[in-house]
Amino acid sequence: MIAYVTVGADDIPRARRFYSAFLPDLNYGLKEGTEGLSFVLPVTSDQRPVSPDFYVKPTFDGRPASSGNGTMVAFEADSQSQVRDLHAAALAAGGFDEGQPGFRADYGPNFYVGYLRDPQGNKIALFSSNPDEPGRDG
Repeated sequence: MIAYVTVGADDIPRARRFYSAFLPDLNYGLKEGTEGLSFVLPVTSDQRPVSPDFYVKPTFDGRPASSGNGTMVAFEADSQSQVRDLHAAALAAGGFDEGQPGFRADYGPNFYVGYLRDPQGNKIALFSSNPDEPGRDG
């Protein structure tokens, strides 16, 4: 199980604006500190933490942050309309389009996805595989 994912950012306020445009709608809460941004899913006191957490932090070595070639973080939405709404919100908050929301021929018939780059260049996917919604062929 993946416990957390961390991406680097040189401009934390810009990253906060981008990620805060859609992660709260996916139930992530934001904790901000001197070490950067921590987006976590809520848990009750009798519950183990829900994984994965998502961290946006300055680099530890002090060199400029960079995105990984072939690296992508995907967040699951509840519906196709939520994918569209969150993709639009992320673009309005400083993200860059890497693929408008829709079905992709190479994936399953219910895999609906939109792709973005955050302000630092990290690739993000927002997807829904809700079997109760119309699929690519329906």
